[in-house]
Amino acid sequence: MRVLFASMATVGHTFPMIPLALALRDAGHEVHFAVGDDMHTELDRLGLKPFRPGMVFGEIYAEDIAPELERVLPDLVISGWAVPEVFAEARRRAFPVLWHGFGRMFVDGIGLARPGSGRHLDICPPSLQDKDFVHDRLLLRPVAHQTLGEMPRRTHEKLIYLTLGSVFGTRDALLPAIAGLARLDAQVVVAAPKACLTHVPSNVTVHQWLPQVEVIRQADLVVHHGGSGTMLAALAEGVPQVVLPQGADQTGNAHALVASGAAVWPSAVSADAVAESARLVLGAGEYGEAAGQVAREIRHMPSPEEVADRLAEVV
Repeated sequence: MRVLFASMATVGHTFPMIPLALALRDAGHEVHFAVGDDMHTELDRLGLKPFRPGMVFGEIYAEDIAPELERVLPDLVISGWAVPEVFAEARRRAFPVLWHGFGRMFVDGIGLARPGSGRHLDICPPSLQDKDFVHDRLLLRPVAHQTLGEMPRRTHEKLIYLTLGSVFGTRDALLPAIAGLARLDAQVVVAAPKACLTHVPSNVTVHQWLPQVEVIRQADLVVHHGGSGTMLAALAEGVPQVVLPQGADQTGNAHALVASGAAVWPSAVSADAVAESARLVLGAGEYGEAAGQVAREIRHMPSPEEVADRLAEVV
């Protein structure tokens, strides 16, 4: 089977699709990936045959994907939620097509068109999914894509991982969170791909690139912006969270996390509020218990390999 994936060219939209793409590749299927150049290095490394349709940088429009559909002639198209014109054009040209989500169904007004009818590959555990999301869906276990980098040496009994993502992780946003977390008797590991941070406290280390899955696996607490990828990666490992939403779909994710009992949402992004919230989560076992419950739910969702085996039937 020849499968064409299509995604917006950001980590938050492309990386959630990689586990299924790899499972299909490993099962002997031919996998192609339509996406902007920013994602090509990692996809090339994985052998997923990336290409840029038309003059695409971020979104993919109908006129970009139309000639590529006729060139690749896929048996199945898997369209990311953020590229709805790929789904529409594939359906218009009678190619079998599925949606692929990146987390909870997002609200209107964040700059993305909401995906419509059709079957959805849904990586959000049902207990956190928007209750108004009633589309036909095939559950798919969220598996965080492991990025390159070196795991920091453990220096404290407690480890806190802080990230505000590749888009929202600016210096001004990170500094108050770092100042608050540095007050705790814990090792604070910060991922800051774009922010220039120097002269941090002695229990804080800042890294441009980290093996995020491994860091989360060893963490006692994850402090983050509410991005779907980090949220689901932490939940899959049963790690409680402090969530600091900055924009996009993050507010909805923060509400769902708090409702699950697995996270605290500080009243402000200030050193005092972040420190207080982190102490609360680390000191109260119920947050870890709630996160562990969601982790068990995720483990019972079908794996990428299981879903890959079913897709021929779906087609």
